[in-house]
Amino acid sequence: MAKLHIKKGDTVYVLNGKDSGKKGKVLEVDPDKRKVIVEGVNIVTKHVKPKPNQDFKQDGIVKVEAPIYVDKVMFICKSCGKPTKIGRKILDNGNKARVCKKCGEVIDIIGKEKE
Repeated sequence: MAKLHIKKGDTVYVLNGKDSGKKGKVLEVDPDKRKVIVEGVNIVTKHVKPKPNQDFKQDGIVKVEAPIYVDKVMFICKSCGKPTKIGRKILDNGNKARVCKKCGEVIDIIGKEKE
C-alpha cells in the first residue's frame, strides 16, 4: 500500500485534463491504484441495468464521477486558500503532521502520540 498526500475529505485543485482548473472535495481514495474520485470532476456516462435487489432503483443512463490519478490533483490549503504541496513534520510532542509548504500551517495530525 502506497502513501498518498491526499486524504478523503480534502479539497483539491485539478492540474490538467479535461477538468483542469476545477476544485472539488475528495470522495474516495484508492492508494493501490494511486487514484482518487473528486466531486464534480471527470464525469462519465454509464449505462446501468435495473436490478431487483438494489437499494436505489437507478437504471438507464447515469452520470458518475470516475477516478483520476492522484498526481493530477493538488491539495488546497484551508488557511492560505492556494493549491500547495504537502510536507510532513514531527511535532514537539512526537506526533506526525501534514504541513502546508506555502504558509507552514499544520493541516492535520496523522500519527499517534508516543508513549
